Amino acid sequence: MTDFTGRTALITGAGSGIGRAAAQLFADRGGTVIAFDLTDAVHATAQGHDRIAAMTGDVGVPADIDRAVAAAVAAGGFDFAFANAGIGGGLSPLFDLTVAEWESVLRVNLIGVFLTVQAAARVMVGAGRGSIVATASVAGIRSGAGGVPYSASKAGVINLVATAANQLAGTGVRVNAVCPGLTETGMTLPFFDYARARGTEGKLGQLNPLKRAAGPAEVAEVALFLASDAASYVNGQAIAVDGGLSSSHPTVPGRMA
Repeated sequence: MTDFTGRTALITGAGSGIGRAAAQLFADRGGTVIAFDLTDAVHATAQGHDRIAAMTGDVGVPADIDRAVAAAVAAGGFDFAFANAGIGGGLSPLFDLTVAEWESVLRVNLIGVFLTVQAAARVMVGAGRGSIVATASVAGIRSGAGGVPYSASKAGVINLVATAANQLAGTGVRVNAVCPGLTETGMTLPFFDYARARGTEGKLGQLNPLKRAAGPAEVAEVALFLASDAASYVNGQAIAVDGGLSSSHPTVPGRMA
């Protein structure tokens, strides 16, 4: 278990799910956290954790991200940025999608990640070290795990971390992504609630080899690994945390074709 004593993190989308789990785990292991979210739910993330400071703001607004980064620096340094904020955007069919739907999803899921990476990197480059992690998705790897704008935005995140890692070559700053599969978060809760109401909760995650969905902490643990010195040679990568879902092409059990 990594000790984050003396280290500071900025975690966006920390009002629920993976972001909340990451903030609380980082603080439980000695670190200081600026927990950032659009909603007041972020204050519940900080409740009972004296090393978590809650802030509200919009990841799509540069001034809000700059304010969050400044708070992380003021807290005693800036070692880890987790660009985790994201929205689902619905499942509208291709021909029904509007430009407004695309803009709303890209603004949070891709532009918001870009702004977080950019603002964090500006500070970290000066210090000569730091780890930036973004939340992408298995939906960004291939089709079948999300709506069209959502999937495209997450593919953009995967490319962004690879590009940013190379843009920051030689600076000591690493940039990676986690790609969750089906995970119970605020965004996916309606699917879980629907399955529970129908008595089909046991089928959630049935397409992956582990035959289950993930809990937020399981994804957060991978993000914190990437934040740690144990991942000092991991850079520009998109790590699937999906129970093995993305390891296979579609198959029919017992048949190869």
